Amino acid sequence: MHAPEVLGGRYELRGVLGCGGSAVVREAWDLWLGCPVAVKTLHPSLSASPECRRRFATEVRAAAGLDHPHIVAIRDSGIDHGTPYIVMERLPGHSLADVLAAEGPLSAQQVRSILRDVLAALAAAHRMGVLHRDIKPANILLTPSGKVKIADFGVAKTSDATQTLTNRVFGTMAYLPGDRLAGRPATPGDDLYAVGVLGYEALTARRAYPQTSLSALVDAIAAGHLIPLTALRPDIDPALAETIERSMAPDPRRRFGHAEQMWACLEAGRPQSRGTAGFLPAAAVVVVVMVAALLTAMLAAI
Repeated sequence: MHAPEVLGGRYELRGVLGCGGSAVVREAWDLWLGCPVAVKTLHPSLSASPECRRRFATEVRAAAGLDHPHIVAIRDSGIDHGTPYIVMERLPGHSLADVLAAEGPLSAQQVRSILRDVLAALAAAHRMGVLHRDIKPANILLTPSGKVKIADFGVAKTSDATQTLTNRVFGTMAYLPGDRLAGRPATPGDDLYAVGVLGYEALTARRAYPQTSLSALVDAIAAGHLIPLTALRPDIDPALAETIERSMAPDPRRRFGHAEQMWACLEAGRPQSRGTAGFLPAAAVVVVVMVAALLTAMLAAI
């Protein structure tokens, strides 16, 4: 029986939670605090690369500075025998990708709630000069209580970062706009574009652009050949469909410039609360009564 692997003299590594192109996320136990955590480490083959280590350090700085209820919290970081690692809170539940695969399309109400929480988190990150650059269903965690959290700032970029190579594109290509794929520098609008693609997928349980070949995918995204949401989900409200499709517009001038703007468009479709709906007609009645009384008094004076 092998002794458990302990990272940094504190974190007992267990099963693999996820594996990406450059890093592995494993379940772990914090021996000091006696609680579960998630530990992300660079692949051993990349740990010796100065560029990969700098990018990993950028992720630590970017994510550690983001204290928001809808962003996975960073607990610790370090280097163990040459391998950099990040310790994150361990959340129960599943990713949005898992939920869609198991349950199919979500309701409009569920999707609106998820988008609202994701936009709130991105607004906070963007204000601090941090771009996520890999928003997708696999990076949106849903807890049993319904809480939404953005995970994996693994390709995050800060406003003062200098290690990103010119015209190099990070992130999952199906969630990137055509002009970004063409080599334009990353902007907050790219995260918002990805939020739109995520919303489309959450409502339909299918990729917005399902092309399997790289060239076909790039061509489809650039042309904006998208099946309208209302054709696939005629039950959703126009504001939700408009918000998602506008965020994915091929013309960047039509897209949202910041998260608050997209939030406002999304909220435009919310039904009025019963209190507000009842207040407006009542106020109108009061005004009519006051005008009628004033006219009666004027006529009596004539």
